[in-house]
Amino acid sequence: MRLAILLSAVCILAFSCKTKAPSGSVMNPTLEETYWKLVELNGQAVTAKPATGKDIYFILRKDGNKVQGFAGCNGFGGTYELKEGDRIRFSQMISTMMACDVLETENKLMKVFEMADNYNLVDNRLMLNKARMAPLARFEAVKSVKGLK
Repeated sequence: MRLAILLSAVCILAFSCKTKAPSGSVMNPTLEETYWKLVELNGQAVTAKPATGKDIYFILRKDGNKVQGFAGCNGFGGTYELKEGDRIRFSQMISTMMACDVLETENKLMKVFEMADNYNLVDNRLMLNKARMAPLARFEAVKSVKGLK
């Protein structure tokens, strides 16, 4: 009897606890209207902010299916299209042309947008992928930007 009560208590506690998102992240983000901060690029962690002190990020805006973001030195924008089966396509990508010392991460990120054809959204993480290969890039939801321009 005691074992049954103990097991019941453990089950109740296990299923009643809420999952917490990592500090600074958003619980249950949506693909669109979310600030997606770059955390991994081609299997390599991206931890340091660029010399500008800004995050490398992007936002998918529902209004006009526009993508906007910052790649480390330059701002960028373009359009995106969502298709059935978690497929995504970026097009008409453009960026500012600031002169910077290091553009390696930025160039790799822009290549990700060119190559990506699908995504996975799990908890507060977004992965951009090409076919069934390992993720090209991983992002973390930092904040919802609904209503902000």
